[in-house]
Amino acid sequence: MLDVSLSEFGAIRPQRRGLAFGVDSTRPQLYSLRQARYQALAFDIQRMAAEYVHLGRPLRLLDIGVNDGISRKYLNAWPSSANIDFYGADLDELDVHEREKWTGFWTGDFMEGYPDIPSGFFDVVICEQVLEHLPELETAVRTLQRVLRPGGTLFVGVPIFPHGFHLLRRPVVAVMDGMQTNPRQRGHVQAFSLITFKGLLRRYTTLEIREARGFRVISGGVLRPLENRRWWWRFNRWLGSKVPGACIEVQIIARKPV
Repeated sequence: MLDVSLSEFGAIRPQRRGLAFGVDSTRPQLYSLRQARYQALAFDIQRMAAEYVHLGRPLRLLDIGVNDGISRKYLNAWPSSANIDFYGADLDELDVHEREKWTGFWTGDFMEGYPDIPSGFFDVVICEQVLEHLPELETAVRTLQRVLRPGGTLFVGVPIFPHGFHLLRRPVVAVMDGMQTNPRQRGHVQAFSLITFKGLLRRYTTLEIREARGFRVISGGVLRPLENRRWWWRFNRWLGSKVPGACIEVQIIARKPV
């Protein structure tokens, strides 16, 4: 299991107001709980990238559902990101951060499985806040395992609801999706609980789930000013590690068997 250690909490001390974790202009709070998932995966992946320096090659990373390249922005805050070959996939490549620096990029519908992406090639795959937008999940989830090398690591995250309540949310999100005409802005058509999300991975893959972690139980509103306080971020990271199923979103770390 990848630890949420004090070294992680001590490493990030953003000084610039208006940039989440010192790098992200999409949220003005220094320790934005909504964006904490990207800080967490970046911390873990940069440690892996540092280890690959000793192996004599870059870490090969595929980000499925790149959007504007938010994961790369967080990874770029760490020196070892220089030892990462970035690959991406999405519906299109509009407004992708540092697009000219990506080693490879595929466009198309994830539900078709990106057949041109090589199998067993990537050391790390990120799929963050994507699966909840897909009406059909089997091909996409199987693809997450297919493109990983044996021993590779997957970081995959979705919004979740308390188990049972997710069934009530499902028809609501379907109606909201029907109001969207732009496929890039397709709404949430899936409603997961932690139990059903783990079940999805186990149904379609043989990936070994190593960790499930959440980042916020309640956030925003009158509590938003607390997201400028480091202790509030630390508390939510601790709480999310203890009761991830009670959080608003979850991130699962899984490994492909060797």
